[in-house]
Amino acid sequence: MPSRAPALADFSAVILAAGKGTRLRSNFAKVLHRAGGRALVEHVIRACLPLHFREIAVIVGYQAEAVGDCVAPLGAGTVLQRPQNGTGHALRVARPKLHRRSKFVLVLPGDAPLIRSGTLERFAHAHRSSGAAATILTAVVADPTGYGRIVRKSDNSVARIVEERAAAPDERAISEINSSIYAFTLDSLWPCLDALRPDNVHKELYLTDAVALLNLRGFRVLAELATDAQEVLGCNTRAELVEVDRILRDRKRRDLMDSGVTIYLPDTVLIDPDVRIGPDTVVEPGVQLLGSTRIGANCAIRTGSVLRDMVIDDGASVLEHCVMASSRIRSGSAVGPFSRLRSGADIGPNAKVGNFVEVKKSRLAENVKAQHLTYLGDAGIGKGSNIGAGTITCNYDGVSKNRTVIGSSVFIGSNTALVAPVRVGDRAYVAAGSTITDNVPPDALGIARGRQSNKPGWAAARRKQLAAAAPPPRAAKKRARPRRRPARKRRR
Repeated sequence: MPSRAPALADFSAVILAAGKGTRLRSNFAKVLHRAGGRALVEHVIRACLPLHFREIAVIVGYQAEAVGDCVAPLGAGTVLQRPQNGTGHALRVARPKLHRRSKFVLVLPGDAPLIRSGTLERFAHAHRSSGAAATILTAVVADPTGYGRIVRKSDNSVARIVEERAAAPDERAISEINSSIYAFTLDSLWPCLDALRPDNVHKELYLTDAVALLNLRGFRVLAELATDAQEVLGCNTRAELVEVDRILRDRKRRDLMDSGVTIYLPDTVLIDPDVRIGPDTVVEPGVQLLGSTRIGANCAIRTGSVLRDMVIDDGASVLEHCVMASSRIRSGSAVGPFSRLRSGADIGPNAKVGNFVEVKKSRLAENVKAQHLTYLGDAGIGKGSNIGAGTITCNYDGVSKNRTVIGSSVFIGSNTALVAPVRVGDRAYVAAGSTITDNVPPDALGIARGRQSNKPGWAAARRKQLAAAAPPPRAAKKRARPRRRPARKRRR
């Protein structure tokens, strides 16, 4: 884990996030694509934040405004690179924006979301203590295809970085790759950036050429090997994006399991990075826990449920196949199966919300039961009340939403419609099948339905009437047999 002390205040961080990412075949900026529940660039910034760099500057270009909106809440500034003439040019553009008291700069690609704060901290300290002009974070991988190779000198310093298309066969066999994460000493870097020339097919200025110039001018360039090669993986293709998402999700699940959470069939469970879960909670297969969901201890989240920005108190249960958002379930309550909580639902302690019940902007107090086929919108329901199957709060009049208030220990019969605004007093009963448009006083029985009348013999008489009116059955027609034609005599 990174230290909390601002030991790296002489470093600035520059994150390269100006490109489109053409290999993703997308209309969105590359760094805005999401993996592990966040935009790629957000992961990189969050890895930098605990290190207390003097500043974090994000180089933007394609969809600059959208990228800026993404990074601003994290406290990162932006620097516009237009036109986008390569990574070396990006550092040139950033130079006037970097704090004059910075001695070093850490350069990171905006599409490397797996990098960890601890790795960056060790890397920055290694660069500063070495006295080198530049240090490259490298990794040894089984398949280096597509990456630049690190060619070392006999003293283990870096001779050069060779891009794959320019590498000789023996250089292609090198398994140590360039992560595109660099640390530079600024006094050495600026003159080399000024000397860069666009002598390549793309006519751009590259940081790798700056590394080569540092070597030519006699400066020392080092390579620091990452202990986990996964951390330097980028997202150049959709396949790589999905793989990075898988790794981030796996990290999150492992962290939760290490803290005491049981996750069955973890590869089927999707958990966003800001989700928090208490110990001894069980998460079953096929669950999605999204946004800033908070789940307490000793909870159960059953198969197939999707929770976004939820608060689940200790000891509560979410049964199978529920969909919930921006609501709270308090201790001891059980919701589901097949329930939906929309924004603003508050399910009180030891309450029961059951099959095909939808709750929106409603507060259910302690021990309330709404077990079947019910819609509760814009309602307040008192302690110990029972809501019968098929009950609906008719909260919308075509113009505005209106509130229903149900007192404590109330019994609402099945198939009741409560036309808001309306109140049902404490300990009152509402008869099944009622449409309630007026307030029901405490301890009263509310009935609002037509009186039933039975007509003896009506059904039998109706059947006779229908039988008499029916047309007589048609006689079946005999099917005429086709005549056989006489056989023609053959001429001889």
